[in-house]
Amino acid sequence: MSLRIGDDAPNFKANTSLGEIDFYEYLGDSWGVLFSHPADYTPVCTTELGKTASLKDEFEKRSVKVIALSTDNVESHKGWINDINETQGVEVTFPIIGDESREISLAYDMIHPNASLVATVRSLFIIGPDKKIKLIISYPASTGRNFQEILRVIDSLQLTAYHSVATPADWKDGEQVVVLPSIKTEDIPAKFPKGFVEVKPYLRLTPQPNK
Repeated sequence: MSLRIGDDAPNFKANTSLGEIDFYEYLGDSWGVLFSHPADYTPVCTTELGKTASLKDEFEKRSVKVIALSTDNVESHKGWINDINETQGVEVTFPIIGDESREISLAYDMIHPNASLVATVRSLFIIGPDKKIKLIISYPASTGRNFQEILRVIDSLQLTAYHSVATPADWKDGEQVVVLPSIKTEDIPAKFPKGFVEVKPYLRLTPQPNK
């Protein structure tokens, strides 16, 4: 069965470019991003891993640990990392899992037979400190990921995990948010002292509460 949002992220032990890890221990109390790549030495993946490395500070300030995966072996990863660092002007410091047995890929449903029997599609999982899956996105091999969207989603997930709000379409950090329908309108002033606008009884907007 495929994983869904809200499911526990399967734990695993794996060999990576930085040595052996236990996934849950690696994450600790942090948020996590686990993302897969069809193969080493592929052009789009090279740019994606380079972009991830360049956003190291952005992930760290959100308390997010990143880990990548492909079904190639760790020695192949190490050679590929040299190419990524050289061509993208970065230093890859996060681990890349060598999933030769495809056990992790299968546990996370990263292999789609309609695309390939062996190569992982571009799957991305955001995992909360509670080790539950908060987001799943899959991209075709031809399309590189939008990492600004990934950061935007992390901002939304972290905000909405701790405040009774949701984020509207195209929301960016610092913009107005939606008060959850479960909050009665008469209770909004006490909970959201910055004020609110009632567009409709079911659509109430308030300034982002943690800004």
